[in-house]
Amino acid sequence: MILDLSIKKMLDRYSDSMPQADKLREILQQAALLGLARHRFFEHAVFYGGTALRILYGLDRYSEDLDFSLIRPNPDFDFSPFLQGMHRELESLGFELEVTERRKNEETGIVSAFLKTNTLILLLSIEGKSKIKGVHPDQKLQVKLEIDVDPPSVIAVESKLVQNPVPFYVITYRIIDLFAGKMHAVLCRSWKHRVKGRDWYDLIWYMQNGIPVNLSYLREKMCQTGHLDPKEKLDEAKFHQLLKTRIDQIDWELAKKDVSPFIADKKQLDIWSRKFFHDVIQNLRVVYQS
Repeated sequence: MILDLSIKKMLDRYSDSMPQADKLREILQQAALLGLARHRFFEHAVFYGGTALRILYGLDRYSEDLDFSLIRPNPDFDFSPFLQGMHRELESLGFELEVTERRKNEETGIVSAFLKTNTLILLLSIEGKSKIKGVHPDQKLQVKLEIDVDPPSVIAVESKLVQNPVPFYVITYRIIDLFAGKMHAVLCRSWKHRVKGRDWYDLIWYMQNGIPVNLSYLREKMCQTGHLDPKEKLDEAKFHQLLKTRIDQIDWELAKKDVSPFIADKKQLDIWSRKFFHDVIQNLRVVYQS
């Protein structure tokens, strides 16, 4: 495997304290985005979610998946040509990996794909044998790609620059709509036995950066997924009440356990509690924009 020099330079920019697997995953994520962009995927879809926040806005937590949504609903959307183009692009950058696609989940309208490569081989190609410690020969690095082929009605999108491996543009939602999408996850995600503390960590990040929630988009999203009757309004008072109820339902120890592997400063989780989040959301602002 002979990796492109731009890929090797990316690894040098990371802090030594960041786990090697997380560095490599982010490098692979950005290279995959470049491959999709070069094959005109973003004429059809937007990039959103936690990884979008990290890559585009500097969110200070690691993120595993690449999440996309079609700009317009298309239940028959074929992801395969874009995955094939992305795969060729990644190979041209020197990556040796496997790309697999899963059939659409009819219940959620989500199409999935996976990028897999050998962690040790990738590290050896970048760092050389002398710098590799504690990596199992069979350890796999995986990035999951998910695309929602049945999104709500068209909302505003914008172009954002990604700097690495080389400068290129992706299409994403406005930041107020990204926050609305995150609040949909906070309010509507099915937990089963795993509370997504990452959702609540991101909520704090949005608020620290002064971002309001677009209730117009949140309402559309909730109606589309059956979490709100289309005849109902979603005003600020109702939104806050739903959020307070959700806070009271959370097992905050499980939430902390979920997010802890994805952040460097784990002490900031010590304050997490029902009271803390009730206090946090008092300053949460909303807007109504179509």
